[in-house]
Amino acid sequence: MRQTLLEWYAVNGASFSWRRPEASDYERICVEVLLQRTRRETVSAIYMEFFSRFPTWESIADCPEDELGQFLKPLGLWRRRAVSLKALASYASSKGGHFPSTAARLKEVPAVGQYVGNAILLFQHHQARPLVDVNMARVIERLLRPRKLADIRHDPWLQSAASWLVRKRPIETNWATLDFASSVCRSNNPKCSGCILRRRCTFATSKRQLA
Repeated sequence: MRQTLLEWYAVNGASFSWRRPEASDYERICVEVLLQRTRRETVSAIYMEFFSRFPTWESIADCPEDELGQFLKPLGLWRRRAVSLKALASYASSKGGHFPSTAARLKEVPAVGQYVGNAILLFQHHQARPLVDVNMARVIERLLRPRKLADIRHDPWLQSAASWLVRKRPIETNWATLDFASSVCRSNNPKCSGCILRRRCTFATSKRQLA
């Protein structure tokens, strides 16, 4: 599954500024905060302007919350996002840009939940961590089986499956899975007929049986 997704990604992967080799861990972690409940294309549209104005954690920490919010308005939920991002930046700037390297210690950092915590461990500490959102969950569940708990953060099987998926080449595998979810394994009108994983997909099999 991982290898197939990576081969697909090598040909069909999306190109975003935060995926450039020279993108810093600051940019990549910050982007994951911006991406929550927001389309990637929307974040991409403000990327250059945002990081020109805020090139470091310190620049966000020192910015008045209202001014920061103006930059975040195109993303929606901008007040809440500004509060969270400023709290995260204030912590990072006080620690020289370094975050704890364990999930347990990251729980003590303001504005860091499971998703952002995994992004920090993935991009700054180079640990194999999954970026589990509804899109990654959909791919895994359709290919294997549905989770049992409603909240993807707390379903042990789903979290374990996602961790297994990204245990090799974790950054690329995360991006490959998210791109595949966006363009092929979509929530509505998935492209099952042309899917490279359809023969091993329980969702595609059930669709054929109902046809």
